[in-house]
Amino acid sequence: MAGFKTHITTSTILGIGGGAAAYAFYHLPAPTCILASGLCGVSGMLPDLDSGPGRPLRESMAFAAAVVPMAMVDRFKAMGLGLESIILIGGAMYLTIRFGLAALLRRYTVHRGMFHSFPACAIAAETVFLVFGCERTELRYFVAGAVVVGFMSHLILDEIWSIDFSRGVPHLKSSFGTAMKLWGPAMGPNILTYLLLAGLTFFAVNDPVWMSKFGSWADGQRDLANRVLNKLGLEGSQAPTAAPDSSPPPTVNINGWLPTDGTRR
Repeated sequence: MAGFKTHITTSTILGIGGGAAAYAFYHLPAPTCILASGLCGVSGMLPDLDSGPGRPLRESMAFAAAVVPMAMVDRFKAMGLGLESIILIGGAMYLTIRFGLAALLRRYTVHRGMFHSFPACAIAAETVFLVFGCERTELRYFVAGAVVVGFMSHLILDEIWSIDFSRGVPHLKSSFGTAMKLWGPAMGPNILTYLLLAGLTFFAVNDPVWMSKFGSWADGQRDLANRVLNKLGLEGSQAPTAAPDSSPPPTVNINGWLPTDGTRR
């Protein structure tokens, strides 16, 4: 398989190239481009979090423990938390990610498990989408997309390194197909992965920022449709309608209708 240096070099180059292109051609904010470049580079290590103690796990957990609490500051402020509470929660998150999550990954994961899969890539992207609480949804898509690029570069390189070219004719190694997959051989990790993906998808779809943008878009589409229908209704041929009857409605006797001759029907 591809080594650590190959993975981190490839994802870093992709991240720098993507960030520079977004800044030069699409005029995205420079801090967002730098953040996306860094996340793309780090995402090249994420699939190897299941490889046990080593540089990918150590560096990824250290980076996540430092960045995630800072990215959550705006959300904490929106919750009405004070400075002291934000500092305490940020410190607790740092310790939880840096030591608690790292210990769980070392103990309960196996190499080339569900971390090397498409749903794991989606989980990483949705996590960044939720943590990066920016008001501009296109910037959130860009940052989450950078994570997808870095993550997928790792999976693609692992599959390429699973092809043996030393004999002149390409030969597939036993590891081929274990990186880019939808599910693994163990049912427990598969169920846990897809449950986590479903939960993150629910929160991402119901994110207040995303929902507000979607609601504004839907309102705009309804207004546009109403304007089009009104214009078509004014310009199209319409059948003449009779003038409404302005005479008062007839009175009805609850005991029956009395004709003019006074006899009851």
